[in-house]
Amino acid sequence: MKAVATRDTGRMWRWPGSLFARLMLILFIGILAAQGMSYLLVMYERGLVGRNLMLDNLERDVAASIAILDRVPAGERPAWLPLLDRNNYRYQLDTGVAAQAPGNEISDRVGTAIVNAVGTRYAVTVHALPDDPKHVQVHLALGDGAPLTIDLHAASMPVSEWLPALLALQLALLAVCAFFAVRIATQPLRQLARAADALGPDLKATPLPEGGPTEVAQAATAFNAMQQRIAGYLAERTQILAAISHDLQTPITRMRLRTELMDDDTQRGKMQHDLDEMVSLVREALAYAKSLHGADEAARRVDLDGLLDILRCDYEDAGKPVQVSGRVGHPVLTQPLALRRILTNLVDNGLKFSQGQEVTVALSAVASAGKPDQIAITVLDRGPGIPDAELEAVLQPFYRVENSRNRDTGGTGLGLAIAQQLAAAIGGRLSLANREGGGLAARLELPVG
Repeated sequence: MKAVATRDTGRMWRWPGSLFARLMLILFIGILAAQGMSYLLVMYERGLVGRNLMLDNLERDVAASIAILDRVPAGERPAWLPLLDRNNYRYQLDTGVAAQAPGNEISDRVGTAIVNAVGTRYAVTVHALPDDPKHVQVHLALGDGAPLTIDLHAASMPVSEWLPALLALQLALLAVCAFFAVRIATQPLRQLARAADALGPDLKATPLPEGGPTEVAQAATAFNAMQQRIAGYLAERTQILAAISHDLQTPITRMRLRTELMDDDTQRGKMQHDLDEMVSLVREALAYAKSLHGADEAARRVDLDGLLDILRCDYEDAGKPVQVSGRVGHPVLTQPLALRRILTNLVDNGLKFSQGQEVTVALSAVASAGKPDQIAITVLDRGPGIPDAELEAVLQPFYRVENSRNRDTGGTGLGLAIAQQLAAAIGGRLSLANREGGGLAARLELPVG
């Protein structure tokens, strides 16, 4: 049972997720503990001071009070008692409480103080009462033998009403200071995270400011340098890919001309078919190289309903079954050429694997906190779909589910990669999912703008 309780307790307590919350929690607990210790020390010190002050005053006051009571006639003594009483002790003309408790520090110190005050003229006995160890009675007999009891409550010094409020105000002030200190300390991390999130495929994010404390400036400088290096590596890779693809077009053209001079019609047809595949591959490689730079066109308001209707008409004119469902009803801020290229790649991919069945382009609004802030364009087909384990991999360049390397069945593996790159460049998100009953759903989510 104990082990289960321990595991349950471990599940209930978890560190906050953010660094800001963790630092605030640690600092607040530390400040609270320090304030509590300060309060306890203050109260302990006040107790010591109050006790010493009480004993000092008691020694002088008791000596004078006993002398007065001893000198006045016995009949006048009761009238003097109210005049001699103090806040924490009073005088009684009786033997007091008979019950006794073992002596303690307070009773010993009180007895010593009174003995020092009255000297050897009076026989003094001191004992604590059983109900309260701070309740002490001192017994002695006056000169005429009349009993006298000093009933004393060793009360501590009272706490000022403003002290708890002052400590609470101090705690609040320290907590506010800690809040701003942690906020200032973690703000560079938030800026770094935002800069990393804003780093798109074009690597054109605004550099981080390199000011502030030394550590922050060094981190910003390193991040900006890393961003420049990555941009340089990507530009170099893109340039090499584009150059190779471009340079291949010249020998392909020469080979096409030479095939025209071949006498064997069968071999000429095969060669021309291979060259057509090479041309297609080169063109897609060039398109992918351009997509690595993102969409360079300026964003503008686009009638998305009209754009999809034109796309449907183009496919209809080519005799390909494509339908559009749903409407947006208002313009959307986007880059139309890049968006059209994405949708064309997705629709072509769906038509290729649907084997003549209709492909549907569905429009819908994606709501967040009760407000639509994104538009979802989903391309639905009834093809064979993609194994769940490969849904992410097919968005990578040159990856094909069909491993035969036959372009008629497997393609080049660049269509979805180009769509993925362009989707990220225009601020969208492309995801794939298998449909119930067979087929693939390619979902493109775009900000409304």
